[in-house]
Amino acid sequence: MNGLIGLGGTLALFFIFSLILGCTDRRTFSSRWLLAAAALVAINDALLTHLYGLMPDLIGGEWNWQGKLLALAASLAIAASPGFGFRRVGLTIAQEPGSLKAALPVAVLYCAFFVGVAVAFPGGHSNGEEIAFQLTMPGLEEELFYRGILLLALDRAFTGRKRFLGVDWGWGAVMSCFLFGMAHAFSYSNGSFAFDPLTMALTAVPSFIAVWLRLRTGSLLLPILLHNFGNSFSLIA
Repeated sequence: MNGLIGLGGTLALFFIFSLILGCTDRRTFSSRWLLAAAALVAINDALLTHLYGLMPDLIGGEWNWQGKLLALAASLAIAASPGFGFRRVGLTIAQEPGSLKAALPVAVLYCAFFVGVAVAFPGGHSNGEEIAFQLTMPGLEEELFYRGILLLALDRAFTGRKRFLGVDWGWGAVMSCFLFGMAHAFSYSNGSFAFDPLTMALTAVPSFIAVWLRLRTGSLLLPILLHNFGNSFSLIA
């Protein structure tokens, strides 16, 4: 129940902010795609939580392998559907011509950010399962969802664009970063909501870098690799 209430709180804030943005320029706003984006968030959350505890964990382990694999499978199925498409969500190794020259310095900046985080907040003891999980699951599942299918849905909900730093930004990119941060920093337990600003900053800020890389290169390859680097560096350094 706590998970459902937390999701409800996140979606309520999402709808409030999105509707305010949509009302500023109704010609570039699609409520249908906004609802589709909210449905994607709800599906992703339900699978990550094993249908809020209703589904038994058949894989086991200390880390949420089953939830991540279920959410990843759902994202792949949605990406394969005609309304999305692998290439449109960034599931391609091919990079936009000339993009790597601009993307590699940004990738170095992304890595430096997480090296700094690891120095400031050194991790404790880790085992093989944790390292294996952090080297694979977060980047594969979260990047495909947040910088892939969710970003595409939100970009269709907000079609207005502004050129900045070599890419065309829309409110969809901003809202995808907001939702990514909220997934890590916002929760409900013991009868009240909780919000951690530091966690929000440590997730939402690099999320903007990942979005830029996704938009600039046309691919999720670098965001996935860098995400897993950021999650695992402190464990193996």
